Amino acid sequence: MSYSVAQLAAATPGNRDRYVDLLRVASLGTVVSGHWLMAAVTPDGIGNLLAVVPGLQVLTWVFQVMPVFFFVGGFSHALSYRSLSRREPGRPVYAAFLRARLRRLLRPTLAFVVAWGAAALAVQLAGGGGGLTGVALRLVTQPLWFIGIYLAMVAFTPPLLRLHERYGWGAFGALVAAAGAVDVLRFALGVPYVEFLNFAFVWLAVHQLGFLRADARASGGGWGRVPALLAAAGLGAAALLVAVGPYPLSMVGMPGEKVSNMAPPTFALLCHGLWLVGAVELLRRPATRLLAAPRAWRAVVAANGVAMTAFLWHLTAMLGVYGAQLALGLDLPRPATAAWWAQVPVRLAAAALLTALLVAVFRTFERPAPAGPAPAVGSGPLAAGGITLCLLGVLGLSLTGFGGLLEGHTAVLIAVPVSAPVAVAMVLAGWLLVERAPAPVRTPAPSATRDAA
Repeated sequence: MSYSVAQLAAATPGNRDRYVDLLRVASLGTVVSGHWLMAAVTPDGIGNLLAVVPGLQVLTWVFQVMPVFFFVGGFSHALSYRSLSRREPGRPVYAAFLRARLRRLLRPTLAFVVAWGAAALAVQLAGGGGGLTGVALRLVTQPLWFIGIYLAMVAFTPPLLRLHERYGWGAFGALVAAAGAVDVLRFALGVPYVEFLNFAFVWLAVHQLGFLRADARASGGGWGRVPALLAAAGLGAAALLVAVGPYPLSMVGMPGEKVSNMAPPTFALLCHGLWLVGAVELLRRPATRLLAAPRAWRAVVAANGVAMTAFLWHLTAMLGVYGAQLALGLDLPRPATAAWWAQVPVRLAAAALLTALLVAVFRTFERPAPAGPAPAVGSGPLAAGGITLCLLGVLGLSLTGFGGLLEGHTAVLIAVPVSAPVAVAMVLAGWLLVERAPAPVRTPAPSATRDAA
């Protein structure tokens, strides 16, 4: 049974942390609008506005908000896993936890992959796929990297939550220290390939902060001075590292840069994440008062129900807008010129409208599937293997894109060449393994507590 936004909003428990839901949709919305604005498309290719106007890179210190999403993920995962453990005492719940998480995340992702895979195959069978079309076919899957990393956060939640419950801030401090040590080995000692460890250490450290926030909520108290300390220390450390270290100013990847703060993540990006988490937590009280208004809360509930679908399809919408301009013979001004800036409001409005249409078509895949009977088999190791295949497949697809399907185009994932069909097969195989896990117990009443991812 599905429930309306009004029913879900009305059924919100009194102890619901509404601000976390706002942060989830606001962080994804910021990423979407940032991608739309940064795209610098010309008839010759697709570039980045921040590379054209380097002075704008300082804005990434506010608008690179992926750390906030991973922080919110840690908070939600801690509550979800603990709730599941309480409902099923004495029963191993790792497999059920993974299954519940993946159903909300992978169903819209698989719909996106199948739709784009079919379209890409049709285009290339018809002899297309070159020029800007080929670039678009490779570009459209790039946001999937975030889903792959997020799947890793889900997989590591139970063991890291146990470490957190034993060591508290010590577990978080160990991850921060490990991220710093990786950068020392990378930049000071020149150890090859060590930097890729920070895909785990940096994002897991921010995720671990969410556990700490969940503890503060469970105790009925706040963080005290923690947000202010995080904001001040994170901002100061990030500024110092960029000023005197090998780190670039931009907190998102720039084409042609020798060092990127994003891929792989650096210690400077981790400090940036701490500053952002502290900053948004300082806004908690006024935002919570605002969300007490029924209309504001209904808007957040509605956005939460389609946030992942909008994220998956927003680049498709942006490319559709530019494609329509080219097809109609309209001018594509040189990026960052006065004519280009004059077109920005129209392009953003058109991209938002097209995204809304795509959401209307595909939103059904983001709705929670009805809970069926638990499978007769299912185990933690099977589920762990399944989610590993899923995250590797999603990451592989984010690297390969859908260009060059008929030519066997591949990309290197952890030293192994992977093609788009192989990546999709990995995701499907992993999904089937996780589906063999036992289903968690569900309550029949409508609730606004369902997570967006």
